[in-house]
Amino acid sequence: MKDIELKLENSNIKPHEIIKAKIQVNYPGRYDGVVVNTQILNSNQLIVYRSYNNKTISQNVSRLFINKNDMPQNSAEFTASIEFEPKETHDVKFRASIIQEHKEIESDILFAKLIV
Repeated sequence: MKDIELKLENSNIKPHEIIKAKIQVNYPGRYDGVVVNTQILNSNQLIVYRSYNNKTISQNVSRLFINKNDMPQNSAEFTASIEFEPKETHDVKFRASIIQEHKEIESDILFAKLIV
């Protein structure tokens, strides 16, 4: 069992479609929260985070931090979207990391495809 596990509902992403993901933390030690970073490879574009645990995110953020206090049963769900029209298919890298006192403890990485 991994200390942190990131799962996407669908690994084929289309522009303007809602991306749904779940994070499960199994880390036995103390931690402050998790951070999610996403990179659209070979592109300068960003993902727009929409919500986490049914809380709407009002401003555009390039990194999503979820406090441990907002993670019942050490899990969280988030939604995001990609708001540009790609001219080609891109790989999208998702990385969720456990954070304790501003340091990364463990992480999980997933790849998805942004399809045209």
